[in-house]
Amino acid sequence: MVRENEYVQYLEKIYPNLDVQTAYVNDIGQNNDVLIVNENIVFRFPKYKEGIAKLIAETKLLEKIQNYVSLSIPCPSYQHFQPMEPREVFSGYHKINGEPFWNTTFFQLSEEEQSTSAAQLANFLKELHSIPVSEISSILKGNTADIYSEIESLYFQLKENLFSYMKESARQDVSQSFEAYLSDNSHFTFQPCLIHGDFGMTNILYDGEKKRISGIIDFGGAGIGDPAYDFAGLLSSYGSHFLEGFSSLYPNFNQVMDRMNFYRSTFALQEALFGLRNNDRKAFEQGIKDYI
Repeated sequence: MVRENEYVQYLEKIYPNLDVQTAYVNDIGQNNDVLIVNENIVFRFPKYKEGIAKLIAETKLLEKIQNYVSLSIPCPSYQHFQPMEPREVFSGYHKINGEPFWNTTFFQLSEEEQSTSAAQLANFLKELHSIPVSEISSILKGNTADIYSEIESLYFQLKENLFSYMKESARQDVSQSFEAYLSDNSHFTFQPCLIHGDFGMTNILYDGEKKRISGIIDFGGAGIGDPAYDFAGLLSSYGSHFLEGFSSLYPNFNQVMDRMNFYRSTFALQEALFGLRNNDRKAFEQGIKDYI
């Protein structure tokens, strides 16, 4: 309750015409405190210093791509970027109807409903990945698509920070996976594009009444990258069965599968690395548990 009150007082100071009737903090966000105001406005406050620039870029990106995608995405009506301090910078948008598309929800759907959801998400990614990079390059300045260097850097960081916690067989498996992937030039010949960057359960909203995907949120990890990374998020969330029909829904989907599977294999260790760096014990333990 203390955090809610502090945030409400701060919001009312910045937006004196905002009539706050109810407010509560939603703790799902890994990088941001999420405050729900009046049940229909979502405010996001970065928890960490490095999250501030990301939120600013995300806000500008959302404004730019509204007309390129058919599913609802956040439209940031409220913005405050000074002072640039954690839990003082924020962006706010009117809530998109729906709940996180948990895999438990997905598995309860009929085959037809699952196919409808898959088609919606495939179409969204086709739209997102087709946005001309020239349209968003100024917003994502400094965000280059040197995927080889990014993977090489991740491998180095895992060795430096996590290998000491891992059992020997796990270290060997991870090393073999990264070194084999990096040695194959075919993994780096794709056309870079705008990607969501965290395309999983908590950021995909589902309308249970209409039985349809209702929107996509949290573009904080968006950037110029490998389209396979977004599919890896779907694979991690819903399994390979969900993606079986994508070859007829997304152009050249078969060409991304090998890269998709590799990215999927890195997610847990990326979570552990995040937890270690940000003193988030829960994230660290969740990510490292299968490697110790």
